[in-house]
Amino acid sequence: MRDLLEKIFNGKKSGLDPLVPENVWPAPPAAEGEKKLRSAAVLVPLIDYDGGMKVLLTQRTETMPDHAGQIAFPGGGLRKGEISPEETALRETQEEIGLVASKIKILGRMNARDTGTGYRVMPIIGIIQPPLSLTPDPSEVAKVFEVPLEFIIDPVNHRLETRSESGRSREYYVLPYNEYYIWGLTARILVELGKILRKA
Repeated sequence: MRDLLEKIFNGKKSGLDPLVPENVWPAPPAAEGEKKLRSAAVLVPLIDYDGGMKVLLTQRTETMPDHAGQIAFPGGGLRKGEISPEETALRETQEEIGLVASKIKILGRMNARDTGTGYRVMPIIGIIQPPLSLTPDPSEVAKVFEVPLEFIIDPVNHRLETRSESGRSREYYVLPYNEYYIWGLTARILVELGKILRKA
């Protein structure tokens, strides 16, 4: 699987679709009358166990101001002086779960996503060789857990649900795994990763 992932992403920034406007990162200034997007990046951490890869995910604390209690990748907003989404994702990963950049091999980027909460998020694929030594920040991270990559790849595990907001209904992906309800941006990224790997 590692060889396949390295072949797919090949260290390229731009295994990215040039026709996807979200792939301009940081997000450009907003047009008049539009809300400015905040630029962010997340690490999609793939742990390379002998028995198969697993995706590392976190559950945010209930006290977080944004997305409290939700399942997420380590990541967050661009800070002044950072010049790439890789830099942002690696810094946030170390701050949130104590995993240092030297333990992570960056493979490449997935297509960025704009969120309803006003972020443009660039997912960065990284491989980690076990064993892991993690120190989650208790103010941000309630739990750290792993999901087999095989589970993510299998479309049987991708469920579409409908939610009504402000009188409008929208569909969104859900990946229920054990007691965890993975939805929102995290589920969208995982579903896309599954599609990429099934096509390879």
